Amino acid sequence: MAADPRWALALVRGAIPVALGLLLWVAVAGGEQDRLKTLKAQPEANPASLAERRRHNELIMAALRQAAETDENVARRPVPWRK
Repeated sequence: MAADPRWALALVRGAIPVALGLLLWVAVAGGEQDRLKTLKAQPEANPASLAERRRHNELIMAALRQAAETDENVARRPVPWRK
């Protein structure tokens, strides 16, 4: 019967880190929801700016594809998509 209090103490000591981890997870998950709401509310999330950013990325990918296909140093060449 002397092992029963030690067993209970071991269970409590093992449960403390698990409980702390659960509390931290809940705190972080709540902040994540707020962060996602904030990101969706930003003015850059409108369709026009997303289309412009998508077009810009397509131009960059086209330049990278062209650079990969040639042995010429394309960094020295003027690029039409540069602002």
